[in-house]
This record gives sequence, structure tokens and C-alpha cells, in this order.
Amino acid sequence: MEVDCIPMGQTGFFSPLICDYLEEKPALKSFYHRIPSIANFKLQFAEKQLHFPKENRQRLVKALHQQYATTEVPAEVASNLELLSQDNTFTVTTGHQLNLFTGPLYFMYKIAATIKLVSQLKEAYPEANFVPMYWMATEDHDFEEINYFNFNGQKIQWSQDKGGAVGRLTTAGLEEVLEVFSSQLGTTLSANNLTSLFTKAYLENDTLTEATRYLVNELFGALGLVIIDGDDALLKQGLIPYMQEDIFRNTPFHKVNESIEVLSKVSKDYKIQVNPREINYFYLQDGIRERIVKDGERFSVLNTNITFTQEALEKEMENAPEHFSPNVIARPLYQEVILPNLCYIGGGGELAYWLELKSYFDSLEVPFPMLLLRPSILFMTEKQYQKAHKLDLSVTDLFLKQNELVDKKVRSISDIDIDFSPQKEHLKAQFEHLHILAEQTDASFLGAVKAQERKQTKGLEKLEKRLLKAQKKKLKDHVVRMTDLHNALFPNGSLQERQVNFSELYLEMGDALVPTLMEQLNPITPNFLVLRY
Repeated sequence: MEVDCIPMGQTGFFSPLICDYLEEKPALKSFYHRIPSIANFKLQFAEKQLHFPKENRQRLVKALHQQYATTEVPAEVASNLELLSQDNTFTVTTGHQLNLFTGPLYFMYKIAATIKLVSQLKEAYPEANFVPMYWMATEDHDFEEINYFNFNGQKIQWSQDKGGAVGRLTTAGLEEVLEVFSSQLGTTLSANNLTSLFTKAYLENDTLTEATRYLVNELFGALGLVIIDGDDALLKQGLIPYMQEDIFRNTPFHKVNESIEVLSKVSKDYKIQVNPREINYFYLQDGIRERIVKDGERFSVLNTNITFTQEALEKEMENAPEHFSPNVIARPLYQEVILPNLCYIGGGGELAYWLELKSYFDSLEVPFPMLLLRPSILFMTEKQYQKAHKLDLSVTDLFLKQNELVDKKVRSISDIDIDFSPQKEHLKAQFEHLHILAEQTDASFLGAVKAQERKQTKGLEKLEKRLLKAQKKKLKDHVVRMTDLHNALFPNGSLQERQVNFSELYLEMGDALVPTLMEQLNPITPNFLVLRY
């Protein structure tokens, strides 16, 4: 398999904040703890070991054994579950929603990178143990974000009318999804494997949590991946003091807002990913996941008749912590409190909100994990690569927006010069002389000169665009081939990994898909891979 790579910042698909983070800009230093490098991991696990109580580890191991009680556990996972009871065992974690049949491709990349990083850490630090973790976002309630996946340009969608935490949803109705999906797969061995995987995951498990656990375990269990469900009463016992800090003292609201204010001053180009609420917890029961708000001296659950006094709410936390569900601000803290975690691997949007949380973690004396941008990959067939080569398109060219790509290549292959830059510079020089003349004779004349300069410059720009448009028509065959290739590699003008489901690659690569990811990924090096197969 041939490999090309380009720096993330040169792709045009990552925000200024993430690009600056990758470049380790000094202005961002206060928003993270350590840059992820193999050397820095030793400092991170030494610190985490000092701040991870034994009772938290015991609670974690007990909860995980309970969660895996009805699952066929691969030997590699069973070994990692046992290792977690040792105080020199640490985790590397990624998390994701319970997207139907994994959803977009980057779901696979996040998990594969987590496992690969663990293998690198084991080699570098044999005196410690490292376990890859996948955090299932079972408590999310954004069903519309997870109820579909794309296959060959078609949206394969699951209809479900119940609310609440998505992990608790029943898998009813997924027979119809399988029927639509399998009808398009064909009859190859890989197609049959996909049909079987979907059937066993979604038709032989009762809830979306159970189905996702089965699916991910089948894909990555043999590599030792441990799957954790945060919707767990035992695990949330360790969260109680932090719930109180949030709900009764609004600590994250104040700390995160302070960070957002500072971050906004660093650069006007930084987009604030999430804003904290005064209370960052939902009240969770079957069919209900609604925000908790303070209403005078009482606490209410929105869109319900449920209310509490502070004393009653404290008792509810102690007796039923599973009824409290963290939002996007509180969930990262929950993760770091219950796991001996060193590093979180996430996408650009995820890292952007993690960067808002550092001072919040510091105020609660919880070690802040290292933040690692997940890998990105563009898979190209050899045929697509040859098309790009014949069109004289470089890897970097392919990442241009389609209109920019077409304009650039039409200019380069045209037998006439479409670039009017010399004429614009000549015009500018002429008007600079007129500016001086106007100022020396009649300053009121300067406005008319500038207006004429704008008019003539716009005229040249219009002529340049008309000439470019004419050349596009003349070179129509070339333009069509470029746009067809670009559409295939960047469906809907987006990254392949955000649009395509793993099943499309699996049909072509079969069981070699996951080993290929494991072989090619180097999570510590943040480059965008282009893999030709």
C-alpha cells in the first residue's frame, strides 16, 4: 500500500484553533497540560498515579466486570480487565456516539489510533501497563445525529420515536434497516460478513448500548479494546462530589466562562465550541433526559413536573447517582475521575471544547489529560490515483476546494495567459501617479481618482473571470474529469471520513481493513494520510 501525507494545517479542513494547537503556539499553553509525545507520557502517568485513588480503581474494575457479564470476552480484553486492577496500569481513551453501524469512517480511525498508541507506549515503557478504552456515549439524546449511516451515496436510516438516552433505546425496527442495507451489498464473502455482523449486533441485542458493544467488540476486541458505558450507577458514585460542585456551586460555569473569555482574546479567529450552563447535568430516567435548572430555592427538571429542594436533591445524588447525566462540559471530567487516563484522542471539535476545560480541572485538582488529534485518512484506489496523475494533480491539489482546484488547473493548462496580475499592477502604478498629481493640484479631485481606479480594477477582474469561464468551456473534458474525481474523493465537498461508512471499504478490503489501519497509523504524528490500495 502506497502512502502519502500532508500536514493537517495544509488541508484546509481544520480550524485556526486546532492548527495553532498542533503548532504549539505559546499563546495556547495555558489551555492544555502537556503536548502528547512519547517522552511526556512518563510525566503524565507519574502524575496520574498520585491522583487516582485506589477506591476509584476498584470501583472501575468491578463496574467493567459487571458490564461485560453477558458479553463473550476475547482473551485480550479479559487480560486488560485484570491489568486495570494494578496501580501501574493506565488508559488511553477515545469516545464517540452510538452511531448506527459505526456511522462515519473516522469512528474507526479514533479507535484504531487509541489501540496503536497503547502499543507504542507498551514498547516505550515496559514497566507500566496501558489499556485502550472506548467510551460509549450512551447517555446522549441526539438521536437524529446517530440514526443513520451512508452507503454508496444513500442514507440508510433508522426510525425511532422514543426519547431519552439513546443507549437505552430498543433495537426494534432495525430489521427494516438491514433489509435495505443487505439488498445493496451483493453476494461476496465480505458482503455476507457485513450482513452477519449487522444481524448479530442489532437484531440479537435488545438495546443500542448492547448492540454497539457487540459491534465494536467484534471489530476491535481481539486487539484488547475495553469498552466502557458511563451510564452506570456504580461508576457515578465516584462522581457525586463533582456533581455537587457543579449543581450547587456552579464551578464549571464560572471557570469555563473565564477560559472562554481569555481564549477569545487570544484570537478572533477561534470559534468557541461549547458554552457552559450554570448547571451541566441532566436528570436521567427511562425515556427522559432533561436539564436540571435552579428555580428560586428549588431545583426543577425541565419539561417535567419533577422538582427538588437542595436537601432532597443531595439525597437523590447519594441514593441514585445514575439519575444524573453529565452534559458535554461535565462528561470529560467524569471520564478523568473514573479512569486512570493519560490521553484523550478526539476530533478537532472535541479538542476545541477540551481546551476550554483546563482551569476547571485545575480548580478541582483533577489531572488534565494530554489531548491528541485523531488521525485523518483519505483512501484512494489505484485507479483514482492514476486519474489524478494523468490530470497532473498533486496530493495537495486534491485538498483544494473544488472551484479553486478547477480554476488553478485551467489557468495552468490553458494555452493563453488568464492571469491579469501584471495588468492590475500596471494600472495600480498609473493611479499612484494620479494620486500624487491630484494631491498637488486639487485634493478634492482625489476621491474621483480613487473611484475611477476601483472601476477600472473591477473591469479587469470581470474580464479575467469571463476569460477563465470561456477557457473552462473550451477545456470542458478536463474540467469534468477533475470534478468527477474530486466528488468521488470528497463526497458532498466534505472529507471522505465524514461521509463514508466503513462497510464500503470493507467490501473491497475485507478483513484487511483493520490491520491496514493498525499498520499505517502513527497517532503521535499529526499528518493527514493518503492511502492508495
